[in-house]
Amino acid sequence: MLADFDRVCGNVGLQLNLTKTMFMRSGQVSDAPFSLNGTNISECSSYVYLGREVNMANDLAPELSRRKRAAWGAFKSVEEVAKKTKD
Repeated sequence: MLADFDRVCGNVGLQLNLTKTMFMRSGQVSDAPFSLNGTNISECSSYVYLGREVNMANDLAPELSRRKRAAWGAFKSVEEVAKKTKD
């Protein structure tokens, strides 16, 4: 399937960057290595897509943790200003 996608991309002048290409494996697939044109494709357990962390288990705990860290980071960046305006 990835080879077909790569071929079609080549037809319109696009090229897959195999060093950045990664895949997620479901539990229904064998643990055989995955490669295209002799290059091994890396496996990942989760990734962020459209601002939401996606994983095969559809576990929301990592996503909620990521959002909490982002919220605290945003708060910390304006915390001093908020304290000064409070006084």
